[in-house]
Amino acid sequence: MFCPFCSAQETKVIDSRLVAEGHQVRRRRECIRCHERFTTFETAELVMPRVVKRDGSREPFNEDKLRAGLQRALEKRPVDTEKVEECINRIKSALRATGEREVTSELVGNLIMDGLKELDKVAYVRFASVYRSFEDIREFGEEIARLGD
Repeated sequence: MFCPFCSAQETKVIDSRLVAEGHQVRRRRECIRCHERFTTFETAELVMPRVVKRDGSREPFNEDKLRAGLQRALEKRPVDTEKVEECINRIKSALRATGEREVTSELVGNLIMDGLKELDKVAYVRFASVYRSFEDIREFGEEIARLGD
């Protein structure tokens, strides 16, 4: 691992611990040359299925896009960052568990809505309103009523 401060190749690991329900390893490192300390995160790189969009186009699964969508829905909501990361890991695990090379964007959207429903109901309605293209206030009311069931 190169030091981000002086670009030296020699760094030593000071501390390692599991984070994100064991899906990541957090390592505190120290540069041998400049003695600066920094943190790295290590994750297993697993093959994710491609996403087939509504228009038939295909694109690689993009975790950053998933994270951005969740964060947009959760903006100014009292949800812990660790909980968001756990949700992302559950969604990715569910996608890999399909065993398919390709999944529909509808499946991804439904997994996101299921995750948001558990995290924060307001964020769920926000996401659903955009994802399902709500046209009027009646549709909001219907979705909120379904949450009560």
